[in-house]
Amino acid sequence: MTLVLAALPLLLVLALTVAGANWARGPIADLVQRQTGRVLQIQGDLRLGLGWPLLHVQVQGLRFANPAWAREPQMLEVDHADLRLDLRALLRGRLVLPTVAVGQPVVMLETAADGRKSWLLDRGQSDDSTAVQIGTLTLQQGRIGYDDSRQQTRLRMAVETAGQRADAPRPGPTSALGAPSDVLFTATGTLGGQPLRASGRGASVLGLRDETAPYPLLLEGQLGPTHLRADGRITGLARLTGVDLQVAVRGGSLAQLLPLLGVALPQTGAYATAGRLRRDGRSWHYQGFSGQVGRSDVAGNLTVVLSGARPLLRGDIRSRLLDLSDLAPVIGLDLATGRAVVQPDQPAPSAAVANAPRRVLPDLPFQTNRWRLFDADLALRVQQVVRAPAVPLDRGTLRLRLQDAVLTLDDLDIGAAGGQITGQLALDARADPLQASARLQGRGLQLAQLFPVAETGRASIGRVHGRFDLRGQGASVGRLLATADGDLQVAVDPGRISRLLMEEMGLHVLEILQLSLTGDKTVALRCGLADFSLKNGVMTARHLLLDTAVSSVAGQGHIDLNRELLDLTLVPRTRTTSLVALRGPIRLHGPLAAPQVQLDTVGIVARSAGAIALGLVNPLLALVPLVETGKDVPSPCAGLVAQAGLRAPAAAASAPDPRAAPAAPRSGTPAGTAPPAPPPSRP
Repeated sequence: MTLVLAALPLLLVLALTVAGANWARGPIADLVQRQTGRVLQIQGDLRLGLGWPLLHVQVQGLRFANPAWAREPQMLEVDHADLRLDLRALLRGRLVLPTVAVGQPVVMLETAADGRKSWLLDRGQSDDSTAVQIGTLTLQQGRIGYDDSRQQTRLRMAVETAGQRADAPRPGPTSALGAPSDVLFTATGTLGGQPLRASGRGASVLGLRDETAPYPLLLEGQLGPTHLRADGRITGLARLTGVDLQVAVRGGSLAQLLPLLGVALPQTGAYATAGRLRRDGRSWHYQGFSGQVGRSDVAGNLTVVLSGARPLLRGDIRSRLLDLSDLAPVIGLDLATGRAVVQPDQPAPSAAVANAPRRVLPDLPFQTNRWRLFDADLALRVQQVVRAPAVPLDRGTLRLRLQDAVLTLDDLDIGAAGGQITGQLALDARADPLQASARLQGRGLQLAQLFPVAETGRASIGRVHGRFDLRGQGASVGRLLATADGDLQVAVDPGRISRLLMEEMGLHVLEILQLSLTGDKTVALRCGLADFSLKNGVMTARHLLLDTAVSSVAGQGHIDLNRELLDLTLVPRTRTTSLVALRGPIRLHGPLAAPQVQLDTVGIVARSAGAIALGLVNPLLALVPLVETGKDVPSPCAGLVAQAGLRAPAAAASAPDPRAAPAAPRSGTPAGTAPPAPPPSRP
């Protein structure tokens, strides 16, 4: 091809020495076919205008064939063309056309499965330097096609002059469009395997390589389920060196934007967004956008930087109202029901799986394969959270970073249950299985808001503080917890708690009946502590204590997060006297989804039999085996909490609720009065 390009100037000069240039059509066609293996036909007149360094060429009836492997026989058919040929570039072996004006062109371009491109003029269609370089292209009407089987792309576009068409797309008030010479275009086909329909309006002169003159464009289209409207300017159409568009996009999921953005976004609900899209060098900016994802609103600024090894997505996103149900497809858990989310492309579970005991921990795998496609650095802020009553989240801020397939959530500050959760989470997808760590602290969480769906929980008043330090591995939240090592500690400040709950734990029959009839009341909560160690997904209780004015509870046992089973034993101790108490340890065991409560049946039967036997002698004696005398002994709970460093500052401690009716003291310490805390020590 280089020989052809070098010989063409000599032929052109020779042609200009004779009357007309039509005689040169045959020699030019023969030379092109020998060098490219493709047929060039000039069926109309050929006129040449002498000039240096640009040669003026006018041609009619031009046809240039596609390679033999292409589907369409002709790559180019032009009714007439008026162009300038750069002779200096031609001498260097490059075909450069600074200006081209064509009438009724039909252009069919194709990329082969092995990567060959039909518009490259070497015999192997693989040398990018042999492509024709066009500076400015003027269109009137024509058809353009492009096929690429590797990318599942097949596009067909029709172009015509706007003229006075009443149905021509109307540009915005600041658009440079609107002249009768504008061109209208429609496009159909498939792009990336998704159906495409688009239409729009643009200027008749396209600056393909002019990186100084913006090209005005108005576009409306649909790619699969994604709808797009854009109105603005593009500079350098060949490489999109400059873009400034007002865009509006909507679709079924942000993940469907992959063919357009090249960035793998997560699965979401339906979305709609509008903002300003700019390109500056190797960076794309989406500025001042707003919109909705599901029922949640979003706004902010995003930038995609393409200069590194992977695209970098950075920016800040704000939400005035976030509906947690919109996050279910992202995290694999429906926060309203606690069940795993089934994605549309997931197979339906088998009958055996569907009938298996329900698991509490979400086991939907993380889509970590996409984490290697891009990096991210995002600041997220949520002012208000819409959630199910069982999920007491209020607001939140965090920074999300994705670097080399390591996802980190830090600067975490979440409002929950009237308090605050802070800390950091990290997921490392470079390892197989995925490695994870979490360090979280909870401060000032309200008891009543932590258990809003429990009748007895709503009567409780107090602040909860906690510390979580966990490490695990696995491809889902469930597997991470099932393999976790670390510590989990939760403490409760002095406050008030449901008296009915405490009487039920002590099996005080008369008190339970009385509160069931008159309504629940609260008693002073002196202290609470749950201190667990985790080893390979098994939580073992180091300390499990609850201390109130009327009773205390100590516990022991474990919770197996791998098998989702628990086995805890709670031993209540009353501080006051109860006339009818079926006292004894309480065992909680079975699956997390449906734990069972097991009482000390043997002890209850023995005490009941004794009461019946003594009742036969004297009815008053029947109460003797059922009477429980309380002892108001100091509890180690407060000291253990202080030693663990979980106690909140005194100013943050909850005061008793003045609206709550105090419980009448039965004996010993009055309700609402806590004994002095013992010195910090472990029993």
